[in-house]
Amino acid sequence: MTQDLNTLLTALYVKIDDKIGGSRSMGRPPLLSDSELVCLAVAQALLGHHSEARWLRFARTHLSGMFPYLPQQSGYNKRLRAALPLVKQMIRELATDSDFWFDNHWIVDSTPVPCGMSRPTVQRSNLAGWAGYGYCASHSRFFWGLRLYLVCTPTGMPILWALANPKIGEREVLAAMLEVDAGLIAEREGILLICDKGFASKPFEKELAAHGIDLLRPSRKREKQRHGEPMLKKVRQLIESVNDTLKGQLDLEQHGGRTFEGVAVRVAQRILAMAAAIWHNNKTGAPVTRSLIAYDH
Repeated sequence: MTQDLNTLLTALYVKIDDKIGGSRSMGRPPLLSDSELVCLAVAQALLGHHSEARWLRFARTHLSGMFPYLPQQSGYNKRLRAALPLVKQMIRELATDSDFWFDNHWIVDSTPVPCGMSRPTVQRSNLAGWAGYGYCASHSRFFWGLRLYLVCTPTGMPILWALANPKIGEREVLAAMLEVDAGLIAEREGILLICDKGFASKPFEKELAAHGIDLLRPSRKREKQRHGEPMLKKVRQLIESVNDTLKGQLDLEQHGGRTFEGVAVRVAQRILAMAAAIWHNNKTGAPVTRSLIAYDH
C-alpha cells in the first residue's frame, strides 16, 4: 500500500465494511452506505474543511469517483450525527488492529474544546447544561465549552477518550473513563499512566494501584522528587504534540457543533481521522506514524 488519501480511504472502507457489512436487515439500502459515510467524514477532517456545505461542494467536484452519491448538507449532517456509535467503534477497531494496542505505557491529558465565544451564544446554546466555563492554564485564558480527555499511547493512538464539563475535576473524569472500560483495564498488566500535576492525589493513586495502574506524574511544590520524574518532561511533550495534531492539523477548535450530538460526532470524527492515519502509517511502515502530510491534500 502507498501513502495517499485514496489508499487510506480505500483501506478504511474495507475495514469498516468487513466489520459492519450486512448489518442493515430492514428497509431499502441508502445510496451512501455507512462505510462510505464514515470515510467521507474522515476525508473531511484530513482535508481541513470546517463547513459541511463547502465540503460537499468540494467532494462533488473532486471525489465523485470515490463517492458517486453525496447527500445534501442537511442529510449529511443528520446521517453523521446518527453514525456516532459507529465512529466510536471504529476508533477502537483501528487501535486494536495496530501494533500500538499492546503498549502498556499510556499518556493522559485534557484540552479545551470551545463551543461559544460570546455571552448571547452561551445563553441560547443547546449545549447549556453540558458545556460550561473553564480555564486553560497553558494558554492563560477562559473558555466556554467542554474538555476533551484523551488517553493514548506514546505514538498518539487513542485508547480512551471522553468529553466533559470543564468544572468537573480531572481525576473524577479519568476515574469514570477507567470504570466504563474496566474490562480493558482488567485484561492488561503493568499499565504505566503518565499525566500532569492536575491528576495528583494520594487516594486517587491508591485507587489506580488497586487496578494495577502505576501513575507517573511531576512532583508538586514542596514534594520530594518522584521516581521516574527526570525522564517525564520529554515524555510529556508527546501528549502536547498529540493535542497539537488535533488542533493544528485537524482543527478541533473549529468543529462547528451546536448540539450535544453535533459536538460529540465532530470531535470523534477528528479523533478517528488521526487514528486512521496512525493505523495506515503503521501498516505501510511509514517512518513517522502520526504524520498527516500524505493525506491533507
